[in-house]
Amino acid sequence: MTPFDHPEFDDHEQVVFVRDAEAGLFGIIALHDTTLGPAAGGCRMHPYATHEEALRDVLRLSRGMTLKNAAAGLPLGGGKCVIVADPARPDKERLLEAMGRHVQSLGGRYWTAIDVGVSPRDADVIARACDYVFCKASEYPDGFDPSKFTAWGGFVAIKATLRRLFGDESPAGRRIAVQGLGGVGRELCRLLREAGAELAVADVNEPALRPVVEGLGAEAVDPARIHAAPADVFAPCALGGVLNDRTIPELGARAVCGLANNQLEAPRHAEALRARGVLYAPDFIANAGGVIGASAPIWGGPDRAAAMRRIEGIGQTLDAIFARAEAEGLTTEEVAERMAAERIAAARAARNAA
Repeated sequence: MTPFDHPEFDDHEQVVFVRDAEAGLFGIIALHDTTLGPAAGGCRMHPYATHEEALRDVLRLSRGMTLKNAAAGLPLGGGKCVIVADPARPDKERLLEAMGRHVQSLGGRYWTAIDVGVSPRDADVIARACDYVFCKASEYPDGFDPSKFTAWGGFVAIKATLRRLFGDESPAGRRIAVQGLGGVGRELCRLLREAGAELAVADVNEPALRPVVEGLGAEAVDPARIHAAPADVFAPCALGGVLNDRTIPELGARAVCGLANNQLEAPRHAEALRARGVLYAPDFIANAGGVIGASAPIWGGPDRAAAMRRIEGIGQTLDAIFARAEAEGLTTEEVAERMAAERIAAARAARNAA
């Protein structure tokens, strides 16, 4: 099977398979669409079982970045890269530098950043070999983690979801089930708890779970059953594909609003959620805070304080999506994708007319 034949191929502009035998690198770079500007999206390091699994992930993630950047109103296209490796391996820096060299060879058509398995400090390692890296630790003052951009956007998105459900956006007294307690999930839990929410949480990593349970008074739930926990909102903040034929009938929440990418295992699952009466905040809208806040070095955007304010616009975007979906009888995913596609089409028309 070639990338052109893959079911997740969506007219991607460029798919590059990269190999550095000396460094031990197997990786893939996917540029989905650059109509609005250079492709931007993180570098994920994960021990994929097969190269086909890695290809599927990078194709889906890069398309998601096109939608995310367009819907957020950013002058950026969508791209992503993946490294097939365990991020805990001792030669991680060699792999990151090798990937940086391949990103550099694209001459600025693609800017990479952090993602699962790649931290802001790792982004600085990539930058040793590449000029096209954002969300680096060196860009921020000591003690600031850029994952706070993503978490803040998720908090804003959950408030918009609650506003749609109850007519009141306050998380106080609401029960939120959070799946995945990495840097983004932990920060989201902190924001929610400070706002008075009750938390049910799960993570396969016990060291990640303990401080949230002990420090925030969260209830620990079996990771295999967190989607079924009784809650007002289920917030997936781990890997994708969590909303599928098995989990959707078991959902214990009235709404889904989380920060993981590609939460729907397949497009049809958006309709399955609607049929079940579950309000869905499309993931590429809810988790756009990270790229809104961190991508400023690419396009000369606002400072950190201004970026945090801009992220609050996610709430208004979701308000519009929820209202349009109800008025037009569509899923929220369909509406969000149409909004992004409309912006890309308008930019392409303007460019062709120039």
